[in-house]
Amino acid sequence: MLARSALRSARSVGAAARNAPSRIASRPASTSSSTAEGTASSWTTNALPYGATVFAVGSVAWYYHLFGRNVDAMTPAEEGLHPTKYPWEHEKWHKTFDHQALRRGFQVYREVCASCHSLSRIPYRSLVGVVMTVDEAKAMAEENEYDTEPNDEGEIEKRPGKLSDYLPSPYKNDEAARAANNGALPPDLSLMVKARHGGCNYIFSLLTGYPEEPPAGAVVPEGLNFNPYFPGTGIAMARVLYDDLVEYDDETPASTSQMAKDVVEFLNWAAEPEMDERKKMGWKVLTVTSILFALSVWVKRYKWAPIKTRKLVYNPPVEARPKSSILNNLPKPGNKS
Repeated sequence: MLARSALRSARSVGAAARNAPSRIASRPASTSSSTAEGTASSWTTNALPYGATVFAVGSVAWYYHLFGRNVDAMTPAEEGLHPTKYPWEHEKWHKTFDHQALRRGFQVYREVCASCHSLSRIPYRSLVGVVMTVDEAKAMAEENEYDTEPNDEGEIEKRPGKLSDYLPSPYKNDEAARAANNGALPPDLSLMVKARHGGCNYIFSLLTGYPEEPPAGAVVPEGLNFNPYFPGTGIAMARVLYDDLVEYDDETPASTSQMAKDVVEFLNWAAEPEMDERKKMGWKVLTVTSILFALSVWVKRYKWAPIKTRKLVYNPPVEARPKSSILNNLPKPGNKS
């Protein structure tokens, strides 16, 4: 009986020894497969947020490339002396135009600049609520005459201006403008701030940059005036702003720099009259999106709180007790039967 139990023990030890290599060999295989599956599932889970992030960053970069930068008609290499950068209030993202300055700038344009330069893109109705009232705009429009539609006989008559009409040009055509300015064509000022590199800084520096005498060594062609901020330093327009040239209605001292500053602000408004409304709309968008973002964060935390805070406990199953074998019923050595 003792020999039989010893034989059975030897057989069980041999079976365990034979199964050990297979178990050891199979364990790394299962570990590597589970690791590969985990990596694949992790990549699948993170692919969508990664792709969305890349798409969002690319969209912002492309939008900035198209609309975020100023597009100027001239490059810095084609310009003259680089203008000084001034702290314009209306260029700040939380500031609007100073309408008193716009009114003074329009007065400077009418009394000084309108004799040569036009504002062909500005109608009288755009001036209402910005630099004048409705009655003032109507009275100003009626001071000029505009062509009517041809009648039945094909004749074109004249009529007083209306709010829907545009500001008139000082010349009938470009040829007349060149003939009156020694061959130079005065540009239209409607989009001048956007059409020149430097914008407001360039125009202000140009208007106030005429020296009393050209510097030594400067060659100024005949019929031109020296201005270091103009490309080539030779400009057909002579100095037009002098102290006390106009008399402001609000009794602001009409110095050269004050008039230049006012007319530059008015020309900036003419180039983008929607700036104030755009900034107001931007504030509204920021307010609404901030509230919606806060609500979305709260809803996300509310919905995911049960899932994020839950605790998972693993209770392994109780192993079934092995059935009693015949060996367990055999008497142990040394026991008395």
